[in-house]
Amino acid sequence: MVKKILITGATGLVGSALKKKLLSIGYEVKSLSRKPEGENTFRWDVYKQEIDTACLNGVDAVVHLAGEPVADKKWTNERKKQIIDSRVKSAELLFKAIKESKNHNIKSFISASAVGYYGDCGDEILTEEKPNGFGFLAECCKLWEQSVDEGKRLSLRIVKLRTGIVLSKDGGALPQLDLPVRLFAGSAIGTGKQWTPWLHLDDMVNMYIEAIENTKMEGSYNACAPFPVTNKALTKSIAKQLHRPFWPIKVPKAAIELLLGERVEAVLMSNNTSAQKLLDAGFKFKFTRIEEALADIYSK
Repeated sequence: MVKKILITGATGLVGSALKKKLLSIGYEVKSLSRKPEGENTFRWDVYKQEIDTACLNGVDAVVHLAGEPVADKKWTNERKKQIIDSRVKSAELLFKAIKESKNHNIKSFISASAVGYYGDCGDEILTEEKPNGFGFLAECCKLWEQSVDEGKRLSLRIVKLRTGIVLSKDGGALPQLDLPVRLFAGSAIGTGKQWTPWLHLDDMVNMYIEAIENTKMEGSYNACAPFPVTNKALTKSIAKQLHRPFWPIKVPKAAIELLLGERVEAVLMSNNTSAQKLLDAGFKFKFTRIEEALADIYSK
């Protein structure tokens, strides 16, 4: 069984939860940071392509979660470059370090990706065989996955988890989604019919552990619960949990575009993802229905 893991992006929502769970079940966890603090944290600088190669000592698998947030700032050309470079150049730096390391024992490289890979696909059911789509997010995910696939040249087992919205009160998209609802302004955005792939943070963490331990897993997987929901259904479910009204008036695309600019793509994209490949690999979800997931999150 793999016992030593290196995590990039270990301070993010998923990374911090994953690190905590791995430590609790007996793994040794190392992480990379621009400003390392504490034991088992090593320095790297993606843009200067600098890394403390001691981070690789004794490591069996790398979990690569590093990357600038996608929707928090306006998509200027510079910001788009940062979003892509933070993912692509970080993978390049890791592989360069692994290649140059004489004594590494790394066999697996598990990376985040995103359902944005498919672009906006309406109601079409999306399996992992679906070709790369159109738009900035699709282009970003394509370059991201291509950079990760370079690890095959080093004979590493590559797993890419194309993630939907990870639900947690501690961060990510849910606090932004439930804010209007809390303010008694909950309603669908755009048509409200766009499909929103989601998963509970606990399942996301367990999925990475499954990818580490199940050596038969390889390639791309849709990291989403088996039953995606529309934006309207998601907002309604949040309103129900918070005992707030859900209004039948929709927020028009033009209004969202005025607020977000190009980032409207990230908000209104429709991804009706299939989780069948993940289920076939033996992964067991803790939460398959949005109502169960939200009830658990808001009860804590």
